[in-house]
Amino acid sequence: METASELAVRLTKASRKKFWDVYNFVEWPEALQTDVWYMPPELISLYGTPAWDALTEEQQKRLSLYELGNFFSLVLQGERPLVAGLVDRLYSKGNTTSVNEYLHHFVDEENKHMVMFGEFCNRYVGKVYPEKKIVLPREYAKGEEEVAFYCKVMVVEELGDFYNLAIEKDERCDPLVREVNKVHHIDEARHLAFGRVQLAELFNKFAPGWSAETLAGFRQWLGDYLRASWGDYYNPTMYRDAGLADSYELRQMAMSHPACAEFRKRASSKVVNYFIKTGLLVEEPAL
Repeated sequence: METASELAVRLTKASRKKFWDVYNFVEWPEALQTDVWYMPPELISLYGTPAWDALTEEQQKRLSLYELGNFFSLVLQGERPLVAGLVDRLYSKGNTTSVNEYLHHFVDEENKHMVMFGEFCNRYVGKVYPEKKIVLPREYAKGEEEVAFYCKVMVVEELGDFYNLAIEKDERCDPLVREVNKVHHIDEARHLAFGRVQLAELFNKFAPGWSAETLAGFRQWLGDYLRASWGDYYNPTMYRDAGLADSYELRQMAMSHPACAEFRKRASSKVVNYFIKTGLLVEEPAL
């Protein structure tokens, strides 16, 4: 099986071949069209609920723009600590030369994504939605913080890539939006390939030294983190910005609706199956 160090050599070559200029890859129009979808309706957080059915198509399309702005904001806010964490790990003891070289590209590409998403959100939504997660201080077993860091990377990037692929391929969506999601997916495919191998190596290295209590606590945290990540997709401010009333009630309704729970399960299946296959989880968490 290819190691993370060996894989990093191939990924570095691919990153250099596909190098792109975030400031010139797209011409941002002054204003967006109004009668188009910005996200496939099936991805919108209220889809499948009575609240969705009660909206006119014009309201649904307007909501799709704010849902996209919230999605881009979530990815941007997830990539901020990711970049900080990757920079902290550059030239760490134990890194090979090939891993350090690839981390430079990983950081560069994530920075470009933040520039791109920030530009879109500020131009067309009027803001980047703020981070909601609060990080509480805690004690870690040896290697646990490192494993947790790459788990967060996988959650942010796998959920994001599910949306990227669906939006990129959907001809109902605005062409600019499809292009932004396409360029993000191309970079993320490499990041995910590295993350999967790196995380599995770290877990196999450190987890055997953890107590049963530590391992159980880690698995509980991972399920909770995935649930909390999904909660951010049901943003009351986003509903209010789209002109919908009773935004907090809408959030509560959608979070508990069976159609939305089934969607979260389907959208999470790739990353959950990876976590189970590697032993990071032993069963699917309730989402």
